[in-house]
Amino acid sequence: MILTEERQKTPLAPEQYPKIYQPKQHRAKIIVWADLTVDSVDRLNESLNADHVKQVLADIFELDNYKDNLKTGIKMDLFYYTLQFAREQRFSSEKISAFFSIMKRIFEVCIETPYGNLDHTFQYFKDLLLCHSVNRPPYSIELFNPHEVRKITEYAINTFFRHFKMYKYAFTPKVRLDLAINYVGMPASPPPSESELKGAEGVQVEDAVLDGGEKAEEIDEERIAAREELRGLVKDFLARESKRIEGSIEQHLKSAVASLNVQIDSMIEANVPEKGKKKK
Repeated sequence: MILTEERQKTPLAPEQYPKIYQPKQHRAKIIVWADLTVDSVDRLNESLNADHVKQVLADIFELDNYKDNLKTGIKMDLFYYTLQFAREQRFSSEKISAFFSIMKRIFEVCIETPYGNLDHTFQYFKDLLLCHSVNRPPYSIELFNPHEVRKITEYAINTFFRHFKMYKYAFTPKVRLDLAINYVGMPASPPPSESELKGAEGVQVEDAVLDGGEKAEEIDEERIAAREELRGLVKDFLARESKRIEGSIEQHLKSAVASLNVQIDSMIEANVPEKGKKKK
């Protein structure tokens, strides 16, 4: 809600609008030590409390204002709880770095466009996980075992993908379409004059002064007439449809009988010569 209010209070000029990207596919690759180096992982492992871990993350990824800025705070929570899960699973330094980079990459794909790209992001997550669980160098390495792959998948689904729309709302611009239609070759409609407005007001006043009983009777008569007209239209339509269906059925029956007669005649013609041969 705060982000929405800020957008409404400070409208941007057309040239200041952020560039909107369409959802796209991403190619997975090995990302061990891509975001967290060996020294970074060692610093995080040496941290004993949550405040120290967050301070180290703030130093590495320049998130110093995570306590005051909402967006930075959300990103800090994502990074911190990702590390907490890796610690609970007792991942090695390589696994911590790879798992952290996987979560960071899918977060970046999520917020790169305001349009829906849940399928693209989840497919990218699966491809990244596959790159680090199958031994097929140089395209992939066997870093996570099947049990760890299942745990990572459950964690990502229950945390990141469960709050996918929240991340997109907080980090992507709001897209709104302002549509204006101009008819080519037609003059613009002039605004109504004061006399026309007064005349319309007078007609409304006269209608309001009419007797309520007379208006009710007129409305009832109109409803009855409309109902009778509708009933007649329905009857005519049903009569035409019934005739059309009857004609169609008769045509199908005639064609079926004709086809059956042709088959019978062909069978008779095929049997006549055989009988003649037997008599001879």
